[in-house]
Amino acid sequence: MTREEFGDWQTPLDLANAALEVACRESEPPASVLEPTCGEGAFLTAAAARFRRARLVGYEINHAHAERARARLPASRARVEVADFFAVDWEQNVAALPEPILVIGNPPWVTNASLGALGSSNVPRKHNFKRLSGLDARTGKSNFDVSEWMLLRLIEALKGRRATVAVLCKTAVARRVIELTTASIAPGGLWRIDAQRHFDAAVDAVLFVCNVHPSAPGDSRWPVYESLDARAPSSTMAIVGGVAVADSDRHDRTAHLAGTSTPEWRSGLKHDCARVMELERTNDGWMNGMGARVEIEDAMLYPLLKSSDVANGAPRRSRAVIVPQRMLGEDTSLLAQAAPKAWAYLCAHRDLLGARKSSIYRGQPAFAIFGVGPYSFAPWKVAISGLYKRCAFSLVGPLTDRPVMLDDTCYFLPFEAAAPARATFEALSSPLAQDFFAARIFWDAKRPISKAVLQQLDLTALFAELRV
Repeated sequence: MTREEFGDWQTPLDLANAALEVACRESEPPASVLEPTCGEGAFLTAAAARFRRARLVGYEINHAHAERARARLPASRARVEVADFFAVDWEQNVAALPEPILVIGNPPWVTNASLGALGSSNVPRKHNFKRLSGLDARTGKSNFDVSEWMLLRLIEALKGRRATVAVLCKTAVARRVIELTTASIAPGGLWRIDAQRHFDAAVDAVLFVCNVHPSAPGDSRWPVYESLDARAPSSTMAIVGGVAVADSDRHDRTAHLAGTSTPEWRSGLKHDCARVMELERTNDGWMNGMGARVEIEDAMLYPLLKSSDVANGAPRRSRAVIVPQRMLGEDTSLLAQAAPKAWAYLCAHRDLLGARKSSIYRGQPAFAIFGVGPYSFAPWKVAISGLYKRCAFSLVGPLTDRPVMLDDTCYFLPFEAAAPARATFEALSSPLAQDFFAARIFWDAKRPISKAVLQQLDLTALFAELRV
């Protein structure tokens, strides 16, 4: 049993007390307190001191942790069971608890993909609970935090009961749970915590509090507080059309700009084999990521900008990428005649390219790439990094008379001429456009800026307002 596999970071008692203080402000005194992954029982210990008559119930998979939790709690009204969260009949156990119920704790901050990499069996039953389809279900969008699954499971088991849920979790987890259960729960709110200080974790995290009630109104506005001590929210998150928005006030002010972007936002090239596909120009010519000199047709090479280049405005003229296709699915065997040097080079590295892990390459031509189409070869682009935590657009023109390619962590609008590209860049950099995106971007996300967010801004409406 490893610490990473079970998300085993114990909650300090002072943090448990501070979280409980917030939960008490948002709910009535509980008749029972449930900590579903209790570890050494920090939350139950805090609850035992505050609620002298409440029944205390904890579940924990680690025998040693469960024994320590029992030792900290009053035996007359506390019960700690050794149990696997995923095997517990939560409906049956919740039904036995007197109301009102407080569910509190710190479920593990680990993803199903991380557990898979560890070879862990401590995972929920595999199924597409997010109802993703097609490519999304086969890629990173199908990954999820185990705590997200746990929270959804608990909220489902609590339906029809008078209960409050107050848990420490990643901010992104709280947001997704709200999106998926907004009709079943009521705020609450989100109180930011310093995960670096408490858990040595470089992640945005919150105390997430919601109320489950037979007549929960499903309020769509969720206050966000900067700390557990804060009494006034710094912003208000909202659910609009089933989707979370970061700032409801800014969203309301810019709602008239919402629509569909034309031209369409595109993502950069995806090849998943940088040491073969990306080259650096040196005094000795082009070199690949393995330090080997590469002889290849110039027509196969295009200047390449990565996220850091786009975000920092410092294009590198020495980097290039091999582009073996001009559109998705194009037959690459034609390169044997059209570009024999490139074909020989790619064939020499067939094993590396064939070993790319993503399932998207299955059934594709040899050496296939993604994110390629006529738009990739547009000479002018307005680009933005999807990774950096700022909404900074860049105007990208050709280098050495070649259209510049972007990597798959970037998004761009393609243009055939400089003038419309420059006008669009200036419009997207305006305070009005910045407000639009600030209302819809969650900076705690792994990739804060997405195509879905960018595509929501109607550029025609934006230009019309800026010209008034």
